[in-house]
Amino acid sequence: MAARAAIATGFVLAGFLGLVGLTLSQANKQRALSALHDRLQNFAIAYITNTEVNRYGNKLLPPSADTLPDPNFLHPGSGLYAVAVGDYGYHWESSSAVGRDFSFLKPLEPGQSLFVGPVDTRMGRLYYYSYGVALDTDEKGKSVRLTMTVAQTEYQFEDQNAVFRHSLVIWLSILGVMLIVLQLLLLRWSLTPLRKVASDMSRVESGDSEQLDSQYPLELTGLTERINAFITSEREQRTRYRHTLADLAHSLKTPLAVIRSQLESTTGDEPARRSSVLDQVRRMNELVAYQLSRAATSGRQTFASAVPIAGHAEDLVQSLEKVYATKNVLCEFDIEDGAVFYGEQGDLLELMGNLLENAFKWAGHRVLLVVKMRPQPGRQRPGLSLSVEDDGPGIAAEKIEKVLQRGVRGDERVQGHGIGLSIVQDIVHAYQGELVVDRSPEFGGARFSVSLAAS
Repeated sequence: MAARAAIATGFVLAGFLGLVGLTLSQANKQRALSALHDRLQNFAIAYITNTEVNRYGNKLLPPSADTLPDPNFLHPGSGLYAVAVGDYGYHWESSSAVGRDFSFLKPLEPGQSLFVGPVDTRMGRLYYYSYGVALDTDEKGKSVRLTMTVAQTEYQFEDQNAVFRHSLVIWLSILGVMLIVLQLLLLRWSLTPLRKVASDMSRVESGDSEQLDSQYPLELTGLTERINAFITSEREQRTRYRHTLADLAHSLKTPLAVIRSQLESTTGDEPARRSSVLDQVRRMNELVAYQLSRAATSGRQTFASAVPIAGHAEDLVQSLEKVYATKNVLCEFDIEDGAVFYGEQGDLLELMGNLLENAFKWAGHRVLLVVKMRPQPGRQRPGLSLSVEDDGPGIAAEKIEKVLQRGVRGDERVQGHGIGLSIVQDIVHAYQGELVVDRSPEFGGARFSVSLAAS
């Protein structure tokens, strides 16, 4: 990227400096032409000032040598010439113009001036300035016309421009190199944050860092935040895929236990047992579909429908009472009228099912399910408070964090997979809620409280 930017900038800079050089060269040429015009004009006026008319008014007297405006007019072939033509066949040439052919010059009317060049002549290419004037004589109303021409060869003019162009090329080249070096330094400095992002990404790929955690400029903050969000989402997705089979096995455990209980039972009529088994098979099928979909997506949804809680709670408790029939557990409800869960029905069943099953497993004889809605001003959907309490041995404060870990059971002697509470934590986390484990003030056993914020 830096190399491409440097090459592109180099071409643009070369074109720009070339255009600047051409513009400055043309401007200098115009300035030099203007200066040449003024210079030749001044020479012509100086000659005219020193040219006189004799007292009879019939002859022009040339300027004396000591009044010449430039000594080059004295040196033959110097490239600077002066020629005057006038009435009465007057013709005068400076010493430098002796033997030169100026037959191409034309006399001008008084007051006329002409600056021409470069023109091709036998002496080479010339720039010349001609000025027509009428010199007064002693006789009143009589004047003598004179045309004074001062010429300079082109090579002198071009030599001056060549020196300027040479200096201009050198300085523009130096400036171009300096600008390219400065641009490379600025480019390297400006790309430092991107190189930092690339370096941090390499650290994330190698496992040395969890996320892009450096300080970045404001322009890159949005990019790095989205990269971090993508990294987090990808890791959570991978974790969900890894846990799906374990969660699925755990979810199927209760229906399988009910089926086994019904098949092993020798009491009750056959149609009832068949209906119960079919209900559990149907629930197993729903669990498989739910877990597979949960592996891909999970969490709070903006347009989630309201799922009634009371009916599903009753169905879950009926299934658990069959599994733990020998314990004769009494499950009490304190569910607010109209209590609903805004999310996937499968998430609600997993959440309540795992909490209730855990309570049935550890309870002595009593379990309490409490569900309350928590409206909040300014929010369209109320929050939800759900708690499950039991009269079992409870969980010591120092063991709570360990029990919530995946694959850890509160008592290794008790049958289970140790991932039920972990599933609860995943669901609560996905819905941006909070799970608190403490001791039940009424029963003395464990109390699991879930709080989901209003939205």
